[in-house]
Amino acid sequence: MRLRSALAVAITCAATIVAAPAASAATTHRPADAASGWLARQFVGGDHLETDFGGTSYPDAGLTLDAVFAFASSGNANDYGAAALTWLAQPANLTGYIGDGTEAYAGATAKTALAVQVRGGNPTSFGGVNLVTRLNSLLTPSGRFSDQSIYGDYTNAFSQSLAIITLDRTPAGAPVSAVDYAAATQCPDGGFPIVLGAPTCSSDTDATALVTQALLATGRTAKAQQGLTWLKSKQQAGGGIAYGNGSGTPNANTTGLAGQAFRAGNRPAAALKARQYILSLRQTCTAPTAQRGAIAYDATGYDPTTVTRATTQAILGLHGAPFATLTSAGSTTGAPTLACS
Repeated sequence: MRLRSALAVAITCAATIVAAPAASAATTHRPADAASGWLARQFVGGDHLETDFGGTSYPDAGLTLDAVFAFASSGNANDYGAAALTWLAQPANLTGYIGDGTEAYAGATAKTALAVQVRGGNPTSFGGVNLVTRLNSLLTPSGRFSDQSIYGDYTNAFSQSLAIITLDRTPAGAPVSAVDYAAATQCPDGGFPIVLGAPTCSSDTDATALVTQALLATGRTAKAQQGLTWLKSKQQAGGGIAYGNGSGTPNANTTGLAGQAFRAGNRPAAALKARQYILSLRQTCTAPTAQRGAIAYDATGYDPTTVTRATTQAILGLHGAPFATLTSAGSTTGAPTLACS
């Protein structure tokens, strides 16, 4: 997604190194498995991913959770997904991400709770925090989930959508006001904006891919299908989709999310085209050994500054369930490598 971690509101700077999951010697021809194996091998200390900022690497909780979703989608690297949540549950890591004291970040809280659900955990008791209660406390009278922070409110369509999907997976379900708010953000052309409350409604491909998943999960099928129709209209000849208004160069991040949304909305032809584009970005047996299995951000090829985030979201477009039903149940362990002879 436009070279950013859309839901990572804060980067935690504390990391505890634990024993890495045992690496698997297994090889695979399946693209999603090879991509997940490559992604698992990027983990620092076997339990988290890092982001470079100004020449210094910092633990990136949001990106690590993206990997948890990717592992569940591909159905492997289960031990790495478990280690990631163990790492995030450490108080210093968790509060640095979702906020502490008077600081509370809606997007990060929703994303963490969803990852716990995906891995079969209890989001009402994670790292000593009731993530569900915390998330509900950030629901405003308008139906929008908003940050409580001295730094301002950085919530957007991603925050709103993941909060809806997360709460819809709880016994109480998603608040109707929150779903109403998301549905009402739809632009006249059928897409959905990334920025909430802007004076001009500008449809965004990444936002539409996620909002439609939230609306499908909560029964707002008509508006979701209108959004998918707009998203499909932005799919280019090779199957890729560009970020923003969809008029630029396609990329793996946006296309991965879109492919996941197309499957959720029963758009198999569009989902297949998205998959074909993603497959064109794979690093295959002709690439250096350390790059094999990864998925590049775009057709310019392997770029170490973008490839990790691109791979996490591209995997979602290869196969697997939408966020509303995504689960790691039945996943295998280890980090398979691409089979090359």
